[in-house]
Amino acid sequence: MYEVELKVRASHDEIESALTETNSTYVRHVTQRDTYYNAPHRDFATTDEALRIRREKRHIPDEKSDATSSTTELTYKGPRIDSTSKTRKEHEVSVGDDSVVADILDELGFDPAATVVKDRDIYTLAYTDDVTHTIVLDTVADLGEFIEAEATTSAESDIPAVRSGLIDTLATLGVDPDDQIQTSYLGLLLDDSSN
Repeated sequence: MYEVELKVRASHDEIESALTETNSTYVRHVTQRDTYYNAPHRDFATTDEALRIRREKRHIPDEKSDATSSTTELTYKGPRIDSTSKTRKEHEVSVGDDSVVADILDELGFDPAATVVKDRDIYTLAYTDDVTHTIVLDTVADLGEFIEAEATTSAESDIPAVRSGLIDTLATLGVDPDDQIQTSYLGLLLDDSSN
């Protein structure tokens, strides 16, 4: 599976209004804690790969309570394959116990590189009758507010069309796609801490 993603630093207030006007669907609010690891046999910062454990708390508001549920996923992202977006091959699997996965990675020599914490509001937006884009409003600890427009495809040949659709969606929401940031939150956080 290929994840095609465009990310722009942007204030959420105006985007939320635009999402309402475009008849988007609000999905949920989540809090994510992503711990990234580096491999003992190669430097993922150099190879442009990522391995992370994502702990996600989903907020499920209803009339009687403000319940939450939690999930944990192990994700590997390959190097970017597209110079004009953050498109990568991605493999993801749900895991039952994040501490056991962290112990396994530790035993194999993988070192935690950094942790990214973010609050995320997720929307879906119909691009065409059969294509839906995911719009994510992220507030990232120590970095600020961002918008991500995402879609997936199983065929590498479809990536240019998917990317073009995401550019259209950002423009519809009043966001300039030319302001795109191709650096991951991890990269931005590490750059910020080295300055």
